[in-house]
Amino acid sequence: MKFFRRAALIAIAAVATLAVLPAFSAAPQVNPPQKMRIGVIGSGSLGGSVGRAWIKAGHEVMFSSRNPDELRAMAKALGPLASVGTPKEAAAFGEIVLTALPYSALTSIGRDLQAELRGKIVIDASNPTRWSDGDLYQQAMRDGVGATSARLLPGTRLVRGFSAVNATAIAASSEGRRTTLAVPIASDDKAALVVASQLVRDARCAPVITGNLESSRVFEDGTPIDEADTDEATLRQLLKLPPN
Repeated sequence: MKFFRRAALIAIAAVATLAVLPAFSAAPQVNPPQKMRIGVIGSGSLGGSVGRAWIKAGHEVMFSSRNPDELRAMAKALGPLASVGTPKEAAAFGEIVLTALPYSALTSIGRDLQAELRGKIVIDASNPTRWSDGDLYQQAMRDGVGATSARLLPGTRLVRGFSAVNATAIAASSEGRRTTLAVPIASDDKAALVVASQLVRDARCAPVITGNLESSRVFEDGTPIDEADTDEATLRQLLKLPPN
């Protein structure tokens, strides 16, 4: 697959950095960025903000929703790197996929798009809520959102990312209207973290790796980290991580 060739280039560039860092410490620097095809499933305020930032960085982005025609004006305004489609089309298009959906929708995404998503890095920004997700919310609170998302999206290389920041803060950071926004990310897949870290940088934000998926509990809804929308140094202090 083309993605794996591109991802390999990123991973090779990061090997020297990873070798001298403790596991899951500061995000490795990768330069120059590799241009990718990215599918965005859920193109509301969060998915739209991240997707627009990636287009500015030169990535091709397919925005999707159940009603893709509603997204065509936005895509046209963003230029030739933007396109629209159904969630299935976005999952097939993307070498990387961002999910920014109502959390309960991950059940059908994982079931219906399993073939399209298999083996791909999925950056999951969806969050369960008590008032809309019922039993699924209870499961996520018990097992952790990371573990629950991994179960709902089987066969993917799951990264929790962009889930603890606001769309307005992402847009402001990508446009240089605020101090660089720190974005906590977590995964059990270290190579996927390398790629996700670069994509956070490409959105003109700063990745802060907390650890494996279990560690993503520290930036779940209701924690001091969730929607802190702060800079990297402050976020590292809040997380008790060493300076980058």
